[in-house]
Amino acid sequence: MFHRTARNRRPSALALGALAAVGALTLTACTAPSVAGDDPSASGGAAADVDWSQVEPASEITWWSNHPGASKAVEEELIARFEEEHPEISVKLVTAGANYDEVAQRFQAASQTDELPDLVIASDVWWFRYHLNDQIMPLDDVFEHLGSDTDDFVPALYGDYEYDGQHWAAPYARSTPLFYYNKDMWAAAGLPDRGPETWEEFASWTGQLQPQLPADSAPLGMSVGTSWSAWWFENMIWGHGGQYSDEWETTLDTPEALEAGEFLRGLFHGDAPLATVSEDATVDFASGTVAATIGSTGSLKGILDSATFEVGTAYLPDGPDGGGTPTGGTGLAIPSSRTPEQQLAAAIFLDFLTGTDQTAYFSQNTGYMPVRTSAVESDTMKAVYEQAPQFRTAVDQLADKARSQDWIRVFVPGADAILTEGIEQIVLQGTDPAAAFESITPKIETAYRENVEPYL
Repeated sequence: MFHRTARNRRPSALALGALAAVGALTLTACTAPSVAGDDPSASGGAAADVDWSQVEPASEITWWSNHPGASKAVEEELIARFEEEHPEISVKLVTAGANYDEVAQRFQAASQTDELPDLVIASDVWWFRYHLNDQIMPLDDVFEHLGSDTDDFVPALYGDYEYDGQHWAAPYARSTPLFYYNKDMWAAAGLPDRGPETWEEFASWTGQLQPQLPADSAPLGMSVGTSWSAWWFENMIWGHGGQYSDEWETTLDTPEALEAGEFLRGLFHGDAPLATVSEDATVDFASGTVAATIGSTGSLKGILDSATFEVGTAYLPDGPDGGGTPTGGTGLAIPSSRTPEQQLAAAIFLDFLTGTDQTAYFSQNTGYMPVRTSAVESDTMKAVYEQAPQFRTAVDQLADKARSQDWIRVFVPGADAILTEGIEQIVLQGTDPAAAFESITPKIETAYRENVEPYL
């Protein structure tokens, strides 16, 4: 177990949730660790010392993306809109990986070269390590220079990137996991047209759902993998009163965490399994192979387009001790080693990309949540909600059920992948949760000691 070496230090205010309430979009604020000697004016290169009024923006920038939610065409359209408004700056879009981790690994590999982008995807489990490595710049000064209305960002989303009074990324493709269900199968099974309020209720429905499915399937299809398994399992571990960690102290050996692990094992390996592993659960769901799945908000548009049945969306079910849903997805960051000219051009594009009209357009074409409060209730989004009420579920769930993620998943480099190892042992092999969690805890402790503790 970790010893909380920083317990007696006053933590800096890193609001992973909202710093303040805004309309219906609120999230419980929390604090995160203080980095010893962390001077915002000195971190992330010299960006904080730049007199942006004396900088001429570069004429061309490069953006590394994995096109979240199959959004390449959407991103290309946003670039075209930007270049029409800012003909002095051209943007080159690069497919830098198939997912957040691949983009991050490529970014890490390029950090000592001149092949870095000017704007890069910075997911919930990667941005903090970028900051620890001084690879990204704080955005506050350059946004102030541009007159960006940062108060209009949804606090629950912009606050995710705040550290010691500075913001190290801006929200872009932000999401929560949703419970998706096949309304046709629900109706055929005689179930109410809603998602299950609790996992216990879902278990009670599976006998009615099973006859609607192929013989070798199960009601719930789930995908596993890094940056995914440990995200959706937070709902289950919280629902049993547990958590991955209490600040830096791992808590995977607590009765509550082990109970959550047993619940997970029972889903896939019980006498009558309720869940099956899918290589791509959203594809299996859209094809009718499974009756329900947990998927990202960012998968919503693709699911609605591909499903041949009416799709229902609901909050994640509660466990015996409640539950909650983690925020997730990705922001965008500007590398600290780029020239001020490149950084300013990237900031101009970033400010445009996350603007009211653009985030509404991105949301309606992907399912990701609008990142500005002005967009949430804009005419564009109201029309989307009216036409497809499923889009509203994520916004409401953020307000009602969102919860800041446990520290070790988002602040300890590599811990997300290590947690996935343990979860996959349980899901794929039926391993005893105590043994699975015991096998990964030393790896998390090592990652903490080597990559975080020296900075506390």
